[in-house]
Amino acid sequence: MMLFGYDQGVFSWSHYHPVSSFHLDTDELSPLGGVVVTPNFLEVHGLVGPTKTTVLSTVAAIYDIGCFFGAILAFTVGQRLGRKKSILLGTVIMAVGTILQASSYSLPQIFVGRIVLGLGNGINTATAPIWQTETAQAKWRGKLVILDLGLNVGGYCIVNWINYGLSFRGGAIAWRLPIALQLIFVVVLLITIPWLPESPRWLMMQAREEEAMEVLACVEAKATDDPLIITQRDEIKFSITYETQNAVRWCDLLRPSKSNDTTKTLRRLLLGAGTQAMQQFQGINIMSYYLPLVLINSVGLSDTMARLLTACNATSYFVFSCAAALIVERVGRRGLMMFSGFGQFLSFLIITILLYLAETNPVYASASVAFFFLFHVAFGMGMLGVPWLYPTEINSLPMRTKGVAVSTAINWITNFAIVEITPIGIQSIGWKFWIVWTVLNALFLPIIYLFYPETANRTLEDMDAYYRSNPPLIVAGDADAISTKRPLQFIYHEDEEVQKNAKEALSDDRGFAEHLN
Repeated sequence: MMLFGYDQGVFSWSHYHPVSSFHLDTDELSPLGGVVVTPNFLEVHGLVGPTKTTVLSTVAAIYDIGCFFGAILAFTVGQRLGRKKSILLGTVIMAVGTILQASSYSLPQIFVGRIVLGLGNGINTATAPIWQTETAQAKWRGKLVILDLGLNVGGYCIVNWINYGLSFRGGAIAWRLPIALQLIFVVVLLITIPWLPESPRWLMMQAREEEAMEVLACVEAKATDDPLIITQRDEIKFSITYETQNAVRWCDLLRPSKSNDTTKTLRRLLLGAGTQAMQQFQGINIMSYYLPLVLINSVGLSDTMARLLTACNATSYFVFSCAAALIVERVGRRGLMMFSGFGQFLSFLIITILLYLAETNPVYASASVAFFFLFHVAFGMGMLGVPWLYPTEINSLPMRTKGVAVSTAINWITNFAIVEITPIGIQSIGWKFWIVWTVLNALFLPIIYLFYPETANRTLEDMDAYYRSNPPLIVAGDADAISTKRPLQFIYHEDEEVQKNAKEALSDDRGFAEHLN
């Protein structure tokens, strides 16, 4: 995830665009440009001149298309390869893409490098949250995935400061070195991943029960014959059997009349994918890719101040995104998404008002800077991490790889669309552009409140049991569905199973002792 954040930040737009034209020319660029707009990068790739703006925008955005197809690739091969091998495959592909970019001397090569890099990142981002979710205790699951996304922002923060420092150096090193530094993360991944445990739930899907039991026992710090581990194994096996026997064909998902979907496959798929779509349409990648551009053109800051504030903002963003790990289980997924969404709505509302007022008095534009920071604080506290966590929890085990791959693919294709339209929107409609994101953030709040059940403090198999009970579509009125505490029915069921397995183990021990006597 740190590699993912670094990779997104390395090609962010951080340079001067005249408001009226958005033309690119090396004479217009400040020495504080990011990788994608350093003068040497533009000259080497033939991107100097006012007619090259769209091409340069596509150079940045084509990466998202690669990520989209990488997520689709994870959809098709991820279940066969497993979590570890999928990440290794994605990392090797990213290494190839990084080398292609860092050594590029032509526009076609940089395009190919961006797409190849995206393919690898798409595989990794569709797999890593699943692996983390399936290889963690229920009480730690949310904290760890949220921390993963905090590290994502850590990578974004690091590259912002690297770009800022190297921008004073200029020349080829100002863009080749930041790109090449990604190989450090790649090497760390390739060295460490082979030693990490495979997902116990994936192992159970592959009928490798003994290996799965060993991992479950290590995760819980218990013996493989402990009643709790046996209970977890039985719950996983039952979920696999039930979900497999009641699986719905893809062609029948949208045809309820031909589908006896007792596991609510489509609903769970849409809820998971919906979190990723909401994340993108709440406006985060306007900020991730274009914050310096926005601060210069919409707020009126100098090049130097815009770039410095972007790096400072990345630092505060990192701190608050990690802090979310401390409250994700207590506040819950629903609570964090609604809190985050309201903070983003409020930020965009005030930004819109201030930029409107700035047309008559520029001082209001300067006041809006605080709310660009507030937006990142709100986003980092909820909508950064939960959309990567929620699809891994809401989908059943047989559907988890596919469901998360679909969610990730939706994230990347909507990401691409927003990255492409943002410069056009700012240029064409000015302050009115921010109304769009204000309205979208407001619309998503009731959707989360009405339709999204809580997944905090539940085992993954609890969610399977919940959907087998045929719950209503609107969950707001169901206390168990929206509670951040584990429902008593699941606690009682697990206690009964643990006691039953403990008695069976004790009976077996007595029978063995009598046999010896």
